[in-house]
Amino acid sequence: MGEVTAHLDMCMQIVIKWIKETFNHVFFGQIMTTTDNQWTTERAWMWYERQPWRCGFNYVPANAISYTEMWMEYSFDPELIDKELAVAQQIGFNCLRVVLPFVVWEAEPYAFKARLDRFLQICANRGLTVMFALFDDCVTGPLEDPVFGQQPDVVEGWYANAWSPSPGRKMTRDRTCWPRLERYVRHVIERFKDDPRVWVWDLYNEPTHIVGGESSIPLVECVIQWARQIAPSQPLTVGCRYKTDDYCDRVACLSDIMTFHDYGPAETLAATIAEYRAIGRPAICTEWLNRVTGSNVAECLPLLRSENIACLHWGLVNGRTQTDLNWFHRPGEAPPPRWQHDLFYGDHTAYDSDEIEIFARACREISSARPS
Repeated sequence: MGEVTAHLDMCMQIVIKWIKETFNHVFFGQIMTTTDNQWTTERAWMWYERQPWRCGFNYVPANAISYTEMWMEYSFDPELIDKELAVAQQIGFNCLRVVLPFVVWEAEPYAFKARLDRFLQICANRGLTVMFALFDDCVTGPLEDPVFGQQPDVVEGWYANAWSPSPGRKMTRDRTCWPRLERYVRHVIERFKDDPRVWVWDLYNEPTHIVGGESSIPLVECVIQWARQIAPSQPLTVGCRYKTDDYCDRVACLSDIMTFHDYGPAETLAATIAEYRAIGRPAICTEWLNRVTGSNVAECLPLLRSENIACLHWGLVNGRTQTDLNWFHRPGEAPPPRWQHDLFYGDHTAYDSDEIEIFARACREISSARPS
């Protein structure tokens, strides 16, 4: 009798395990506990070393107050985008990073993908390869949940007042919404998974930053799993805002390549690079340049180049995001003594011509070279 009971218990445990795994996969995506389909370290380095050193920027057109507005039908402007990216091409930049909004995809998925294709072609014509980011926890104004449609007007003196996260606070926490997010991930990555115009899939920008908090970590792990099941030819990554964040160690071991942000001066950037070097995979700095905090072109760019760290600063042409202001700048405060981000005024005049020459010189040096 005891043997029969033990056998029944074992069978019950097997059934319960199967139910849990099936439920997770069907409804939420299986929470990532393995590294199935993760690139080996050797494959990651082979990919990295096949290409020239990448130097580029995070891109929001001057006419958009957020990534949501950038991709809306009423504001998506291929002609403007091409003119701005022509300026980047003249300097010699060869890559850019851009965030995609779930809310626009869900409202008009096929029109949205057509815009992505048009954007990729413009970039390719200008010699730029693209890093797509699928989700974003950042918010610098009151919009904690994005809205499809006409976006708010600029509030003068407020840094990125209508910046909207993706998918937003509510959906990040509500697991019943996650099947919709999974469809988005699969729809977009499946379409471009073998497209040579796409450089990297940055699956989630700064998870846990402001909007998500710790509650966004389970979603991040699911997003990685969904993307892994598609097995794109491009590497997958989830960028870390600070190496000391608890979630960093959790996502670092699940990424094909390492990506990080560092808005500090050259000495802190050097320390951050050393931390990521210790992990053993190729590393890319996907956000830098904050003139107010000491992150500057003259010192940081040569360091990134000498360390063979591909890099994308923030941003290109100053516009409706008002990212020349400090992160928490509000109306009525005195203008900052220097721009925080961006390289050009709206008329494409350089904010600092010396910076442009430093970028151009670095890009000329590697235009036809391979990393050593």
